[in-house]
Amino acid sequence: MFKSLKLYSGLAVDLERLFAELVEYGYKRQDKVSEEGDFSRRGGIIDIFPASFELPVRLELDNDRIASIKTFFPASGESLWEHRIVIVLPIKKISPHKTIPFSEESPLSSFIDLNKGDYVVHNQYGIGRFLGMERIKIKDKSKDHLVIEYDRQEKLYVPVESMHLVQKYIAFHVRRPKLYRLGGKEWLRTKNRAKKGIQKLAWELLTLQALRLSAKRTAFSQDSDWQREFEATFPYKETPDQIKAAGEVRKDMESTRPMDRLLCGDVGYGKTEVAMRAAFKAVMDNKQVAYLVPTTILAEQHYQNFSSRLKDFPVNLQMLCRFKTDAEQKQIIEGLAKGTVDIIIGTHRLLSEDVTFNRLGLVIIDEEQRFGVKHKEKLKTLRLTTDVLTLTATPIPRTLYMSLMGARDLSVINTPPENRLPIKTVVVEYDQDLVHQAVLREVNRKGQVFYLHNRVKDIEKIEDRLAKILPAHVTLAIAHGQMPASALEKTMAGFLKGNIDCLVCTMIIESGIDIPNVNTIIVENAHMFGLSDLHQLRGRVGRFDRPAYAYFMVPQHEVLDTDARKRLKALDEYSQLGAGFNIAMEDLEIRGAGNLLGVQQHGFIQAVGFDLYCRLLKETVTVLQKASPTQNA
Repeated sequence: MFKSLKLYSGLAVDLERLFAELVEYGYKRQDKVSEEGDFSRRGGIIDIFPASFELPVRLELDNDRIASIKTFFPASGESLWEHRIVIVLPIKKISPHKTIPFSEESPLSSFIDLNKGDYVVHNQYGIGRFLGMERIKIKDKSKDHLVIEYDRQEKLYVPVESMHLVQKYIAFHVRRPKLYRLGGKEWLRTKNRAKKGIQKLAWELLTLQALRLSAKRTAFSQDSDWQREFEATFPYKETPDQIKAAGEVRKDMESTRPMDRLLCGDVGYGKTEVAMRAAFKAVMDNKQVAYLVPTTILAEQHYQNFSSRLKDFPVNLQMLCRFKTDAEQKQIIEGLAKGTVDIIIGTHRLLSEDVTFNRLGLVIIDEEQRFGVKHKEKLKTLRLTTDVLTLTATPIPRTLYMSLMGARDLSVINTPPENRLPIKTVVVEYDQDLVHQAVLREVNRKGQVFYLHNRVKDIEKIEDRLAKILPAHVTLAIAHGQMPASALEKTMAGFLKGNIDCLVCTMIIESGIDIPNVNTIIVENAHMFGLSDLHQLRGRVGRFDRPAYAYFMVPQHEVLDTDARKRLKALDEYSQLGAGFNIAMEDLEIRGAGNLLGVQQHGFIQAVGFDLYCRLLKETVTVLQKASPTQNA
């Protein structure tokens, strides 16, 4: 039987019994919780740091009943998210000799956050609608049950001890899912179809991994003195997750198997620094590095950052993109073939047939999902012989991360940089006075502003409108992808140097642009963007230890559709640091999952819901790994 403790709002709690159960599960009572396995009590407040949670939860009691459950930061005590139901698992260490194999009944997510009317998935009975909680008398004993409505208004009562079989239905599209009949065979058929598709994906992932594991290359040398000197030039304090991720990359490179690691982290959490250190390490072993980015602007940005960090080291760094003339491109390509260029930063131009390397040792890919199918195929072949580090700021939901462990090498950076402040998020109808006030406040404190208008055809009118409402000393410029390369480069260079106060631009700034002096962003027609896009845009500001502002504006008197309202509400709700992982679950396109799994898997997620999909994937990966001798080698 699956062993867990279910805590939910409204539950009557016998404290002595709760504490005894926690101790039995391997938890220790402390004055304050600081790590997994701790619990504490102060009056009517109980804090628990459950196994496999990123943060602890706080239960507030009212007359021995749970009034609220919230995730909180242990350092500050600040509350983050409220939950309805929490599943507390035993600490693994308590039974080393006895491991229970993972199955679809084991929960990956420890929270069940349901509202009345939400669609839910029960592993055994399929998709229904949650109607709320009800106390039912069974053999003279009253027990809480979840009530789920199925097709033809049939009802299923799920007792508390089986709550882990239920999760909210989340999928890529917002279409209403079909309700199943209780006792029918259709759900079983749907689930089995999804299982077959998932087995194919898991097999592909594990085969690719097995091919990589059987490939051999000379291990990179251990860190040199120069490596330590280079890392010491990082001007900030590394976060614990950054140190961990950099250590995982180092270990991969120092082994004899080619690396293929995916590094996920919220916008501005320091993924580039991990990549920079890996690049430097490769160059120290006389290998070439290709750093592949989705946009020309990002190539320019990384080139500037690398240049300033490498200025005291004999490393030949070049950039290949449309900002370069044909003659310059030819010269750089020759340098790559001869081996005189050590690090090359570029767009998909680096994947062209005429680009060859002399001794390529590491490929770093920024936001791989933004490259085309043809480019991805080329990258797939590279992976078998060359070390590959892929960076993504599209958050990958924790449930998917848990189910892919063992099938892909993943590193996650969840801790925000020190002194980083949450971005003040304002969702509001368009207001000219507010625009005037927001731009001036930023310019007066010697900062800069992104003003996002995502339509090239009338972007000049927007610049004119801003020029009319702002004082003459505020300098404005336009940036969009359809500009001539030389004009765009000139504008971006001027903005990077601080010569332009307010950049009126399109989504060209969405990916990775990091200008610490830009701490205000104003987005027009925010209702037209997907949630992940809005979150990425918000991440363009707030890279410094000063308060940052993000204004998401919708047209006055515009009637927003339900989805747009939902997106903007989620953006408002999840404005704290590291909110990306919650955004990923709120975003009904779940882009992080889609990009990682590929389009063919979308149908299966649609059919069984995201949570059950992840459970089935983890179960399949576990079974296949046990069966494969290569995986256990």
